[in-house]
Amino acid sequence: MTTARDLIITAMDVAPGPPAAGELSLALAGAELIDLLAAEAIRLDDDRIVPGHRPALTDPLLDQATESLTREAPYETVADWLWRRGLGLAPAYLSALETDGQLTRRRRGLLPFRTGRTALVDSPDRRLAGERWAAQEPVLVALAAAVGIRDGETDEADEADEAPDEAADTTAADEAADTETPNTKTSAAEAPDTAVPDTEGPDTADDAVETVLVAVNEALLELEAVRQRRSIEQDAFDNVWRGY
Repeated sequence: MTTARDLIITAMDVAPGPPAAGELSLALAGAELIDLLAAEAIRLDDDRIVPGHRPALTDPLLDQATESLTREAPYETVADWLWRRGLGLAPAYLSALETDGQLTRRRRGLLPFRTGRTALVDSPDRRLAGERWAAQEPVLVALAAAVGIRDGETDEADEADEAPDEAADTTAADEAADTETPNTKTSAAEAPDTAVPDTEGPDTADDAVETVLVAVNEALLELEAVRQRRSIEQDAFDNVWRGY
């Protein structure tokens, strides 16, 4: 099990609704960095990711992350990694879970071909992620809090089986925001007044891990700023057309 897998399982198991794919993708990219730090596959030089040895990894997506590291100076910053690696990462992890037989679609009504929300099956991985969440493991809690999952929230999937299939799908806004690069984002200082992710979080007792967590929260602020800017621009465009 990896932190990224634990995070996406927790997001599906604990959150009252599916987190937006853009936010979850950024957090998953951060989780991968934290696992690579633990495996000593990388170290941080200030905020730059310096590759180390290439460990034998059993998780294909984490191994893919190792292969995609920039291995020449001046190396990649944590922020740049989050935006590059995070592009479409949540759907990739969902696809991996489905390939591993850990996801199923709940039937809606009496018709077998009508399926509802994607749901986790009972599995050792799910139980291990649940144990890590129940123990309030600091890194998992911090990443979950960054995407809006708090302790005490419960899965309401059983009460929401009548929800439309679109609830589990990536929205167009999520897909668009996923394609943003650092050069086109509004800085956190310029971000509109919005809810700020909790940057305090639990004590992780590791400077490198803390650097990654802070970068994840800053990237999420920038993502929200991008969405709000686009909304304002779209509203302005619509108002222009209404004037004709």
